[in-house]
Amino acid sequence: MKRDVYVFNNGTLARKDNTLLLTIDEKKHYIPVETVESIHFFGEVDVNKSLLEFATQHEILLHYYNYYDYYIGTYYPREHLNSGYVLLQQCQAYLDYDRRRYLARMFVAGATQNMLQILKYYQRRKGNLETTIEEILKLSEQIDEQETIEQIMAIEGNIHKAYYQAFNVILNQTAFYFSQRSKRPPKDRINALISFGNTIVYNTALSQIYQTQLDPRIGYLHTTNQRRFSLNLDIAELFKPVLVDRTIFSLLNRKQITEKDFQNELGGILLKDRGRKIFVQAIDEKLCTTVQLKSIAHRVSYKTLIRMEVYKIQKYLTEGCAYEPFVMEW
Repeated sequence: MKRDVYVFNNGTLARKDNTLLLTIDEKKHYIPVETVESIHFFGEVDVNKSLLEFATQHEILLHYYNYYDYYIGTYYPREHLNSGYVLLQQCQAYLDYDRRRYLARMFVAGATQNMLQILKYYQRRKGNLETTIEEILKLSEQIDEQETIEQIMAIEGNIHKAYYQAFNVILNQTAFYFSQRSKRPPKDRINALISFGNTIVYNTALSQIYQTQLDPRIGYLHTTNQRRFSLNLDIAELFKPVLVDRTIFSLLNRKQITEKDFQNELGGILLKDRGRKIFVQAIDEKLCTTVQLKSIAHRVSYKTLIRMEVYKIQKYLTEGCAYEPFVMEW
């Protein structure tokens, strides 16, 4: 399985014969190009045309973040698996409101089930989550009743509001008290972790879509408009609870990240370098972790599950197969 590379320091990335050469503070790091799927740049890293041509040849996506960990954009190589037929089916499903609404419902329903799985897991370990679980179950029953995608997203917002309140029970740490969701800038440490982790998952989903025939610009829950990509946001909804939230709980409960790993910036809270590296490493390890699901004969990684989810959506769009969203089994 190919891996993601994360670059936090300033330096240069260039092609050296048939490999990648990363130079940081005059130290040279050779990276076999065949092993790389995507590269995430958090530092100021210079690249040239030769490197971009090399990345295109080996189908490597380059994701860029600024100093504040905000996603800037992606170098998306020339599409190599694009299909006119699949693109037409994607567009037709988007323009057919009933089909678009169906997919939107499935994304929200699947994400909700994964949130409930996590809450039930911590209910068994810590307790005091019965009320939240009941509230989310009642809200989830309303998903299929909604006539518009805007109404579906409103239910999703209420589900997330209830779900996030459970963070304080799961963590039970004054330094990581969560009040409400805030972005750009995040107003507390939990929001900083959520926003940063979600961005990593969005870009991981984008990299997996690139390896299929689907076009990432056409989403169904998240409106296809002036934003560059939206399908990856849809797919990421299913995996954020499993990949991001569980990683946050694990790192904080084990004291691997503490309040010392954050700083005040631009009226908000951001991760320092140490905390950022620990968090990214933990999410990357999670992506590479293999799991056994009842519906699959062999163990697969979470990253593979994301790509399989894209294939399931494609089968719905092109073959009319019923789409069942990913729900984690414990």
